[in-house]
Formats: sequence, structure tokens, C-alpha cells
Amino acid sequence: MKKVKHVLGISGGKDSAALAIYLHDKYPQLDVEYYFCETDKELDETYRLIENLEVYFGKKIRKLRAVPNSPEDQFDHFLKLYGNFLPSANARWCTRAMKLEPFEAYIGSAPTISYVGIRGDEDREGYISHKENIQPIFPFRKNIWSQEIVNQTLSNKNIELLKDISFQFVPVDKSKQLIKILETPLSFQYNQNRKLNDLLTISISGFNKIVFEFLKTTDYPVSQLEDFPLIENEDVLVRDDIFKILEDSGVGVPEYYKKVEFEVDGQKGFYSRSRSGCYFCFFQQKIEWVWLYENHRNLFEKAMSYEKDGYTWMQDEKLEDIIKPERIKQIKLDQLKRAAKNSNQKSPFLIDILQEAEGEGCAACFI
Repeated sequence: MKKVKHVLGISGGKDSAALAIYLHDKYPQLDVEYYFCETDKELDETYRLIENLEVYFGKKIRKLRAVPNSPEDQFDHFLKLYGNFLPSANARWCTRAMKLEPFEAYIGSAPTISYVGIRGDEDREGYISHKENIQPIFPFRKNIWSQEIVNQTLSNKNIELLKDISFQFVPVDKSKQLIKILETPLSFQYNQNRKLNDLLTISISGFNKIVFEFLKTTDYPVSQLEDFPLIENEDVLVRDDIFKILEDSGVGVPEYYKKVEFEVDGQKGFYSRSRSGCYFCFFQQKIEWVWLYENHRNLFEKAMSYEKDGYTWMQDEKLEDIIKPERIKQIKLDQLKRAAKNSNQKSPFLIDILQEAEGEGCAACFI
């Protein structure tokens, strides 16, 4: 059996940082390797977060570069290869070239468990590798397993096997309840999501034990572990828990999440950044572009310099237009309207408001 690698990617965002602290403190027996994929277009605050984490862990976070010997910044190197075609939500070459590919090269063929910081209040799996030797685990969610694992485990053909596992590895009081659910086949009336929720409601750790034992009949990386402490985990962590972990640890919340005051038409409001990653991330909302313009003018001007040959960061507006006085005023007024509808204005962060504004669920370009 090959030794299983445990890895966690630090994106520069709150969730991956909090997960790293959480695993370090709660599961010190796990030898987790931390890595960060560089684009050379990150904010300085991202590197301060990484430095704080390195102090907390007492070890370095490995920095991965897609083209380590290039004389140019990583992003600029690939932008030339793509003929100055800027990345977008529909053409995320930046994620593939500078995040996913260097990560997979770093992992190689070793069986690997990749810990992903998607919270219990999110309904997504994130942008993850699909290599067979890399298995994602989601410690913050009620269901720590990927959709692929759930699909295989709860297949109707495995009913008798899962019942037998439940008898052997789950306490009697829970196994009887779980077996009643397990022996009910999937159907149009009783779909997989309902069955999964019913099993998790009875016992999260019981379901995890069943999955863990079932995976020993497969080639997934977890199958090569004699034990896996996260199968006993019943924590479900949401947004507020993430900020608490960061603050209580002393690592702190990245500065770009914290509210900055602005004034428009005699009214005071707040703006900030809702995501980590490159300062010109195309997932930014317009109020975040205004935040960048007014708080990091030099970076905004660099972002604007990339808009040429008809390529823009936003489909409907150029950066040179977004900074016209009347346009900035309108964007800020729109932000005030959103803030007035939100009940969490006492919070020092604007994450909820900014995410609600345009419904973008991707908090970071790679998790």
C-alpha cells in the first residue's frame, strides 16, 4: 500500500484558511501538506494571511508555480499564450493553467486526500480535480463525501453489503434505524438526496463508518487508510464559524473582507471585497471594482491596461467606464439599497450582501 498524502490548498480566502486551522487543531495526527498556487496577481493581504498561517502551523506553505522558470509573471505568461484573451466565467483558463495543472503535477500519482473548505451552508462541490488518485473530503459539511462517492455507495446493488457493514461497525441502536433506510431502494419517489439526508439525520458518524468500510472495497485513496478520524466528525460549520476560527486563532481575517466606509449623496455606506484571488478577478461585482479603484488605484490601472483588442473583464462594461464619476455614484447608490435590505449590517463584513448582489456562488477560483 502506498502512503496516502493529505493536502489542503490555501486560496487566500477565509474558508480554506479556517479549514487549515481547524484540521491543524482538531486532527493533529493528520500530516497535512499545505500549498498555494501563485498567479503573481494576488493582493499583498493574501501573502500576509499565508505568513500568519505559517507562523501558526510552524511550517511553510508550499508555493506552486505553473511555469517556475518564466521571467514573466505567471498570469502574463499564459495571457500571451492565449492571445490576450482574458479569462471569464465561461473560459476559466486561469484556473486550469495556474491552479489545477500545477496542483496535479505536484500530486503526481500518489493516492491523495484533498481537504476542501466548502461550508455547511453552501450547496456546491467546488472546482476540484477529477484525477482518480485524488479524493476530495469536505470537513465543514454534514456530508464529508463527494457526490461521486455517494453515488457509488448508495447504488441499489450495494444494499445488502451496506446492511452487513452497518451490523458490524455501527452501534446497535443506530444500525437498526440505518438499516431500515438502507434497505429501501432508490426510486423516482425515493431519490438519492432524500435517502442521504435520512441516513445523515439518524447518524452522521454512523453513515461515515458505512461509507468508510464500503470504500475499502474500492481503489479510492481513503481505502488505503487503516483508520480515518474524520468519520467521527459531526461538526457542521457555517460562515460565522469561519470568521470565529480566524479571529480566535490570532491568524485574523484578511483585510480585504473588512468593510471600508464611503459616502455618496450625503449617505454613508460600506464596501469591501467578497473573494480572494487575483485583484482583477472577473467574478468581482461592480462595487468591488470601485473598491479596488478607490483603495488600490495602481492595481486598478494595471487591470485596466489588460483591456485591449476588444477583451474586457466584464461583458457589459469597460473598466474605463465604470470609474466615471456618475457611474461610481450609481454603483454606490445601488450598494446602499442592497445594504438597506440586509439584516446583517452590524457585521464587520459584507460577504452576504456582495454574494447576494449578483448570485455568484464561487468564492474562490480554486479550492
